[in-house]
Amino acid sequence: MTSVWSLVGPAALAAVAYLFLTARAESWLRSVTKTAAVALLALAALVLGLPALLVLALAACALGDLLLSRDGETAFMGGVGAFALGHLFYIALFLTQPEADPSRLLAWPAALPAVGLLLLGFLAARILAPKAGALKGPVLAYIPIILGMGLAALTLGEGRGLILAAAFAFVFSDLILATEKFLLPGGHGLLRWTPYAIWVLYWGAQFGFFAAFA
Repeated sequence: MTSVWSLVGPAALAAVAYLFLTARAESWLRSVTKTAAVALLALAALVLGLPALLVLALAACALGDLLLSRDGETAFMGGVGAFALGHLFYIALFLTQPEADPSRLLAWPAALPAVGLLLLGFLAARILAPKAGALKGPVLAYIPIILGMGLAALTLGEGRGLILAAAFAFVFSDLILATEKFLLPGGHGLLRWTPYAIWVLYWGAQFGFFAAFA
């Protein structure tokens, strides 16, 4: 147990260290720090014997972190693909839990956030599609996948509140990322803060998923 949690500590340290690098220009130090913050969680989950789907989800997202930390359209598309795969693993993980019940999405209280997610997805697609240019296809394909992850988390019910909070933090981090990349003009004042908000929400979500199964 000690060896496992000794990996979680460095993951948290890497996450804190990345806060000082997130707004800086591309560098391998920035890429390695960002990737390590989630890759070490994947390694800890593996050593601890947590569900294989959790390990695969964290590993896929760590790969996405590496790719998105590099400049260029090819790296961005690869990163989107890696994160889409990670979300598919999370969807499978949540839906295979004993307490998962998709009928919850049609009843109170889960129905309200479920409808909210669907409306958010519709609005995001309408707003982002004209702005995404050559990335329109990957962006539109990614939206239902991440919203599917949120819906899958809702099937677990209020008893898995940590998973629900982590899932919604993940959704909002991606929403801020899309706003940053496609909607805000260069030099906009919010760009001073968006990288930090994205990272705190995103890494907090990954740690939340890890902690929920640890």
